[in-house]
Amino acid sequence: MSSNTSKSQSQPQTVNLASLPIGQLKQIKDQLTQELRHLTTSFQQLKTAQAKFRDCIASVREGLGRGEGTSMLVPLTPSLYVPGKLASTETVLVDVGTGFYVEKTPPAAQDFYKRKAEELGRNLTDLEKIVQGKQGNLGVVEDVLRQKLISENSKGAAGDASNG
Repeated sequence: MSSNTSKSQSQPQTVNLASLPIGQLKQIKDQLTQELRHLTTSFQQLKTAQAKFRDCIASVREGLGRGEGTSMLVPLTPSLYVPGKLASTETVLVDVGTGFYVEKTPPAAQDFYKRKAEELGRNLTDLEKIVQGKQGNLGVVEDVLRQKLISENSKGAAGDASNG
C-alpha cells in the first residue's frame, strides 16, 4: 500500500491555471519569482567558484616557471596578499575544501582543479535548464494572471456601463 502512495507523490501534478483564483495565481507567481532569484544567485556562486578553480590552474602553471626561493605575493583572501617565497616547485598545497589542504605534485593539482571546474560546469548546465524551466513557468503564470485581470476589469467596466 505504501508503494502506491509513493508513486502518486512522485508524479508531478498538473493544474489548470485558468481555474485558479487571482490570489492563488499571485502566490504562485511570487513563489516562482523567489525560486528564480535563489537559483540565479546559486548560478552566479557556481560561476564564481568555477572561475576560482580556473585561477588555481593558472597559478599552479605560473608557479612551475619560477625557481625555488623566488619572491611572490601569496593570496590569503581575494583582496589580501602577503609577500612570500616559493619553497618548492616539486609539490603544492591544494585546498580540498572545508579548510583541508593536501600536498600534490603540480600536474596532480592541475588535474584536481580541472576536474572540479568541469564538475561545476556540468552542474551549471543542469541548473541553467532548471532556471529556464522556471522562467517558462513564471511566464505562463504571468500570462494567465494578466488575462484574468483583464477579464475581471472588462466585466467590471461592462457592469458599470449597464448600471449607468
